[in-house]
Amino acid sequence: MNTPFVFGKIARSENFTDREDETALLVSNFKSLINTIIISPRRWGKSSLVSKAIDIATEQDKNLKICTIDLFNVRNEEHFYELLAHNILKVTSSKWEESVESAKKFFSYLIPKIIIAGELRNEISLDFDWNEIKKKPDEILDLAEKIAIDKGIKIVVCVDEFQNISEFNNPQYFQKQLRAHWQQHQNVSYCLYGSKRHMMLDVFTNTSMPFYKFGDLLFLEKIDTPSWISFIIERFDATNKLISQKQAELIIRLSDNHPYYVQQLSQQAWLRTSKECSEEIIILAHTTIIDQLSLLFVTITESLNNNQINFLKAMVAGEVELSSAATIAKYRLTSSANVSRARKALLTKDILDNRANVISFQDPMYYYWLKNSYFI
Repeated sequence: MNTPFVFGKIARSENFTDREDETALLVSNFKSLINTIIISPRRWGKSSLVSKAIDIATEQDKNLKICTIDLFNVRNEEHFYELLAHNILKVTSSKWEESVESAKKFFSYLIPKIIIAGELRNEISLDFDWNEIKKKPDEILDLAEKIAIDKGIKIVVCVDEFQNISEFNNPQYFQKQLRAHWQQHQNVSYCLYGSKRHMMLDVFTNTSMPFYKFGDLLFLEKIDTPSWISFIIERFDATNKLISQKQAELIIRLSDNHPYYVQQLSQQAWLRTSKECSEEIIILAHTTIIDQLSLLFVTITESLNNNQINFLKAMVAGEVELSSAATIAKYRLTSSANVSRARKALLTKDILDNRANVISFQDPMYYYWLKNSYFI
């Protein structure tokens, strides 16, 4: 029997829960060609949300083509341009011959090397002369717009891990190039998102950055408890297993409504349940997950300096006035300046999150481990 809970990969169909409002907004933006930026902490379901919206939007509008690009392993402009061109040609062509014809038609200055790839030789890959791209990047940056006009279609380009462009050489100049072209497009829109929230915030909410006010900002919130309860109970029931509302609430509370961990803990509890779940099963499943993650948590903690660890200790203890003289003295934080430095470093490392000036842990399991193992 397949597990009814999914984590660590795209959640589709019945594995996708809630996010009705966000899905509706994203579908509307796709169909209306409104640029969208999605910002949230890691593992909150951004990719699953985009995938869901793509399925709905392309079903409702057959004239809409959506290209998806993942910059996870992209660390330079050359790779970015090749990936962008390849995926735009792929999504706007029904067969590789059409991709080749489009490449010939829309590249006037750039002459890509076209390689027929895939087991059935039904895909192409492009290899450009980097020196030529540096002279004329316009043809790739405007490729989607030109194809959309030529074929009478609409295109949305979705870029995951977009913050990685900050690692390119001269990233601000590169961002200015992207913005200068993309903001002119009338038949193409862009959906940009990534897993490093603090970097995404800097790219899109900093008034000095090229992508400031580029599009509609969508900040994901946690999925509410009632929606999670219904989802967990329904998924257990679909596999002829029982879980009570109280037990589902325990899973959600231990996971702090974190989408990835709610799914993971639910899965682990489900695997241990023959017919009817229990609180003991859930506690055992939670303990197992913490144990599995403990080595990772040790590695993360060992990378921090004493001041940062003391800051986390104060947070775990529930201190609110972190810059107060009493807190600084109690947790050996030395000075308010050191408190500010520790906070900034922990936010940059994506260990902490700042939402409306409320500092919290991004990873509820890491918080639990610190509180019950490390600082015990």
